[in-house]
Amino acid sequence: MNSVLGPRSQRAVIWWRRLVVMTRKEMLQLFRDIPIMLFLVYSFTLGVYIIGSGLRSQLHNASLAVYDADHSFSSRDLIHKFRAPFFRLEGEIADSQEGLRWLDRGKAMAVLEIPARFHEQLVAGEPTAVQLLVDTTNSPQGLSAAGYAARIVARFGQETALARVGSSEESSQNLPIIVSDHRVWYNPDQNETWFESISHLLRQITIFAILLPAAALVREKERGTVEQLLVSPLTPFQIMVSKVLAMTVVILCATAVGLFGIMQPVFGVPIKGSIVLFFALTALFVFTTAGMGLAAATLTRNQAQVGMMTLLVVAPMLLLSGLTAPMEVMPAWVRHLMALSPLRYFIEITHGILLKGAGLRVLGDSILAMAILGGALFGFSMWRFRRQFE
Repeated sequence: MNSVLGPRSQRAVIWWRRLVVMTRKEMLQLFRDIPIMLFLVYSFTLGVYIIGSGLRSQLHNASLAVYDADHSFSSRDLIHKFRAPFFRLEGEIADSQEGLRWLDRGKAMAVLEIPARFHEQLVAGEPTAVQLLVDTTNSPQGLSAAGYAARIVARFGQETALARVGSSEESSQNLPIIVSDHRVWYNPDQNETWFESISHLLRQITIFAILLPAAALVREKERGTVEQLLVSPLTPFQIMVSKVLAMTVVILCATAVGLFGIMQPVFGVPIKGSIVLFFALTALFVFTTAGMGLAAATLTRNQAQVGMMTLLVVAPMLLLSGLTAPMEVMPAWVRHLMALSPLRYFIEITHGILLKGAGLRVLGDSILAMAILGGALFGFSMWRFRRQFE
């Protein structure tokens, strides 16, 4: 019995030693690639900070110019309601034509025009109107500015009507009214820096999980060392897994830097779930997407080709997996096609762990789907790797 177990144990030790040595070799080669390392460091540090603090989807300090032809108490009261944090008053203009020039030159996003006899018509109960000109070159911000302005003017009209009939906002509470009361879960302050920084982190993990293993394998083909590896005692599985393991360790370290060095201390991104579970599933996601990169590397001959192939794979994943727009608003065929994207499930996992505190019971379906995809993709890349040298 001992004579049988002895050689098996020795072969297992040798197998693992070879895997460790190959993994170390891959990490050393990666650290010697200065451009990729600089891109990696930037993406998980300064890139996270810039995206989290610089991109805003909500209206914030939109520049507003005012043309007040009435100069009355009511016009000043209305202008005062266009205040921070949504609007920033740039100044008053002399006529409406000057407002158009401000819009053309980009000096203001919106111009509010208040007509003459504005206060007089309000007091007399006559219908009156104000005009808002909006620059919608940036469509989301311009439409948001128009929407906020409509709500401000509507609220001002309601307060003016109540004051004219001798009522007040407090006394109007006794009147029948429909109130839309919203409760926001998981991000009650609607802090968009949480979403933007998490989305950027997921984008970078996806890009590097595909790019790094693919570049490592293509580098072996360019230098002609892959044939030397194949005639060595190493198996194809050891050659490919060592690349995935090395890149997984590097990406996990970069993720930890971005999460604990930028996102938590700077933006206050919460971690409500298990951090161990998050990093374990991040490793699973890297393994899953690395299969795509290795498969792309078996179809290309140099790093330029693998870069273009990576772009062809990554771009649809990032655009259609739910990072830029919810899956619910996409056509049915896109939702069905993106069932093959590991990023779709990793988005649910990341938001579930960091923002909701979800565990294995809630995330089980996503984890299972991602594991099945990972096994299939890695198996396909192994098959392609062996076939190209037959």
